[in-house]
Amino acid sequence: MYKLIASDMDETLLNDQHKICQRNVDLIMKAKEKGVKFVPTTGRGFMSIQHDLKTLGLYDEIGEYVISFNGGALTENKDNQLLSFEGLSFEKTKEIFEYGLNCDVCQHIYTKDKVYVFNLSESEAERIKNQKVECIIMEENNMDFLKDEPIAKILYQNTDVPYLMSLEPLMKNIWEGECAVSYSSNRYMEFNKLGVDKGNGLKRLAKILGIDISETIAVGDNYNDMPMLKVAGLSVAAQNAVQDVKDACDITTDADNNMGVIAEIIERFIL
Repeated sequence: MYKLIASDMDETLLNDQHKICQRNVDLIMKAKEKGVKFVPTTGRGFMSIQHDLKTLGLYDEIGEYVISFNGGALTENKDNQLLSFEGLSFEKTKEIFEYGLNCDVCQHIYTKDKVYVFNLSESEAERIKNQKVECIIMEENNMDFLKDEPIAKILYQNTDVPYLMSLEPLMKNIWEGECAVSYSSNRYMEFNKLGVDKGNGLKRLAKILGIDISETIAVGDNYNDMPMLKVAGLSVAAQNAVQDVKDACDITTDADNNMGVIAEIIERFIL
């Protein structure tokens, strides 16, 4: 019997309008009644999904959790209590940031509760508007004001994913041995502290809850989901997932993110 579902948010739980469909909400409630935990597991910060937690009935709840920043933070939803946080140093973030200024990328820097966006692109401006994500659009490309802030991660944005992937070998001397590099939403190249990923976040939470990792289900669509898909008892790819994720998973749902991926999984494996 599975006791916990760890689900990616964007392009998995959320539809193309960045909303959770009613079918997903209803089935997550039914799983909760059976004692199964539903844990949003996202590359975003925990503060940016508070609206979604309200939709799911998980907002400000004791004993409910979020894995965010690709595993960089684990919070209990009651008062957003931070149970663990692992971020990048200011110096390493600045090195990545300054390299990116010479590339064709928009950049996001995440602190615990804010997102700073530099060199905003048209495609990213559109996404931010549609997602209604609160962020601070920077007028100048300088991050020195973050010197004393805990930094969760930095990312590059370009809708040309092969271009982003081409940067990885060129930057090897910057990230190797210090950063975990991953890709998400078919538009982001993400840099976390080495050892930070959704798989380690899921293992940490399972240990806290006394749940064996074999009793977990992980669901995702993109490369930053791979670490949790590899460790979970059951790995599930959304129908709209990239092919590498489908190949790595035990099953692929019939539903895509617009048709209730999570609802299908709960019907098949929980109810």
